Amino acid sequence: MTRLQTQWHRLYLPDAGTPPAPGGEPVHGTPLIGPQGQVRALVLELARPADWDAVALVWRGVQAELDLPAPAIAVSGTDGFQLWFSTAEAVPVAQAQAFLAALRHRFLPDVAAKRVSLWPAADPAAPGEAVHAPPVPAQQRLSGDWSAFVAPDLAAVFADTPWLDLTPSDDGQADLLTPLRSITTSAWDEVWAKLHPELAQANVPHAAVPAVPTASPSVPRDPKAPGTAAEQFLLQVMNDESQPMALRIEAARALLPTGR
Repeated sequence: MTRLQTQWHRLYLPDAGTPPAPGGEPVHGTPLIGPQGQVRALVLELARPADWDAVALVWRGVQAELDLPAPAIAVSGTDGFQLWFSTAEAVPVAQAQAFLAALRHRFLPDVAAKRVSLWPAADPAAPGEAVHAPPVPAQQRLSGDWSAFVAPDLAAVFADTPWLDLTPSDDGQADLLTPLRSITTSAWDEVWAKLHPELAQANVPHAAVPAVPTASPSVPRDPKAPGTAAEQFLLQVMNDESQPMALRIEAARALLPTGR
């Protein structure tokens, strides 16, 4: 196993103990979504155009405001910047989607939805299924350019050209991933309350969040839908007949306007 394979597996595979596929490419051998619908890789992308200043707000904010380890920074190989978060334990796709949606709401509230991609995401070709981001590094079929992980102090250099036109070094990519750390289980629990105060106040545990598909950036958001990710999840809990009645009642109470 190469150094890059080792770091990719350590940070992003749903089962870090799963060996890479025999003869597979360094990061292409194993899916990022496990057979039980769980993930350790959570990806936020800002594109069309790439905007490092905005992405940097997220990168710095999750560390300074949420006490989370720094995510990896990548250029998409086409038109965007990505932040790759890693969790120490695999989490359900719904929780990953809720985490990323809350980050977007907190740090990028004024950015057009069509410019932000969150992975894992709903698979438009298979209702109820999820798809993940393309692996990094990878060569783009049409242009021949490469996606790649980049150092924080060099990210701004790629604002106009968010790609590499030469094959990135495996060892160089491994060097960028080696110091990164995963979000621990305790930190994941703590950040849930910070990002979803409505759910926390309603005593809705993150484990109870139902699987809510995340629309692709090309799908316009329903203007009648609740305004925040947390409100959308509360609504789903309230309407989910498989949830305990007490939980559904608490979710309904949390959705009531203040003062009612």
